[in-house]
Amino acid sequence: MEKFAFIIHPMDLKRDAARKYPILKYLPLRAVEQIALRISPKIMSHITGVKSTTGVEAEGWLLGCPLSPQQLLELPVEVVYDKIADAGRLGAELGAKVVGLGAFTSVAGDAGISVAQRLEGVINVTSGNSYTVYSGIEGLLHAAELMDIDISKARAAIIGATGSIGAVCAQLLSNRVADLALVGRNAEKLEALRTEVLAQNDEARRASLWVATDIRSALRDADLVLAVSGSTDTLIYPDDLKVGAVVCDVARPRDVSKQVVEKRNDVLVIEGGVIEVPGDVNFNFNFGFPDKTAYACMSETMLMALEQTYEPYTLGRNLTVKQVQRIGQIAKKHGFKLAGFRSFEQAVTDETIAAVRTNAQRKRHAALVGTPQANSDNGTARKGSEERGLKVEDTAMPVL
Repeated sequence: MEKFAFIIHPMDLKRDAARKYPILKYLPLRAVEQIALRISPKIMSHITGVKSTTGVEAEGWLLGCPLSPQQLLELPVEVVYDKIADAGRLGAELGAKVVGLGAFTSVAGDAGISVAQRLEGVINVTSGNSYTVYSGIEGLLHAAELMDIDISKARAAIIGATGSIGAVCAQLLSNRVADLALVGRNAEKLEALRTEVLAQNDEARRASLWVATDIRSALRDADLVLAVSGSTDTLIYPDDLKVGAVVCDVARPRDVSKQVVEKRNDVLVIEGGVIEVPGDVNFNFNFGFPDKTAYACMSETMLMALEQTYEPYTLGRNLTVKQVQRIGQIAKKHGFKLAGFRSFEQAVTDETIAAVRTNAQRKRHAALVGTPQANSDNGTARKGSEERGLKVEDTAMPVL
């Protein structure tokens, strides 16, 4: 029986803490944050029933790191690293040989490198971002099919293309779509990436691979959007997107404004793929997912255990095509597969996708016959590009 651990944290510290300790709801957030700093990591659940199609079995534990997203990103990094490493040591005490970094624990500071150094010889560490990227691209292409988009004729855009994640995505998408925009803030880096993709991918067509520093212009005609920026600002707003577009946002913080799902009923926004885990799995924890399904980053941790690859796998902000392709092969070997989608903490159902597809078809038809406001009847008041100060960071690292 192989063993793993996975670190999670409260997304809303005061709300989540008050569920266990009701008195905390009467305290100001700052007081709750100070209390959280003094709380040790806790076992949140015991995961049972993970069984590969090869017959290998695994069990694991969800470990709670009691810091909020804001604390993980804003506290002194040494404090954050120590807190996450404490959770990793708890996993090792339970017998786990690999620990995964969930949500903002994987993007804090140097994205896992310093945590892994603190845990060297104790337990191996992965951020899970290789499988997050693999499933994100797989999810984007599958969602495109569900939206009746012909991938071979589609126009796509990668937001945050010059980061290591974006560069890998460019390599993987460049020979799948008809037209690919590499979007970032640094034109020189974008041109260098374009040259690199063309040199390494014989099937990438020179005329169909272009660069853009203006997000709005790149998104205007994009059927598919993959958002992997490391920006702390929201980058994508309702009026930026084409009717019927599919957007896969695997960035943390999110690149896509929640206004998009609230005001554009003709656009499909997903956050990568939900993964079906083989075996009679019980997480003993409510993620709001269907039974036997998990985030891709958590699934990568399970895969490392099942594969008995007890070495750091995905750490920091450097990622390679080889890593992503390898984790995809390992996932297929053990029976992990795409099971569905999520968007802003909610499941995206087949009915939701069908409704979005129908709304897009109606708007396209309205545009053909000249109905006023055919392209947007959402009443969206979008800020202008200059007002928003559109910036795309080059240090992209998504997490799901």
